[in-house]
Amino acid sequence: MITYQVVPTPVGPLAMLAHDGPLVAAGFTADPRELFVRLPQRLQELPLVAGDLAEAAEAVRAYVDGELDALDRVPVAEQAGTPTRRRLYAALRAVPAGATVTYGQLAEKAGLPRTAARAAGTACAQNLIAPFVPCHRVLPATGGYGGYYYGSHIKQWLLTHERR
Repeated sequence: MITYQVVPTPVGPLAMLAHDGPLVAAGFTADPRELFVRLPQRLQELPLVAGDLAEAAEAVRAYVDGELDALDRVPVAEQAGTPTRRRLYAALRAVPAGATVTYGQLAEKAGLPRTAARAAGTACAQNLIAPFVPCHRVLPATGGYGGYYYGSHIKQWLLTHERR
């Protein structure tokens, strides 16, 4: 089964979905089904049930209260994709709170050429486990915040919170 819990944050509800322990999806929505339909088909065949994701929920509360590395301790499932995509997600998870990288720098951290910035951007856009896999910490080299699946106002809040 896929267990979900929704926790409040200052920028709105954060839904979290787990399967056999690690998170398989997370995002800023009150409706966990919005995340569920983005999961790989094999996981969508499982029942979606409300439950207690105590470790993840506590990490979110700690993060909001200023313990910025709290989300890093929550286990996340390996996301589907090519070996390159999985390397990008691993590099993304290693970007510490309070730091930002460009898409080109993220590609380099994953062992790819800087010209793989487009692949890094695609990985961020398809990331299923935000903010635990912190795609909000990736900014365009041209400046500004760039896009964010849950809205630029949430990305801006996360970055401002982490810079305190």
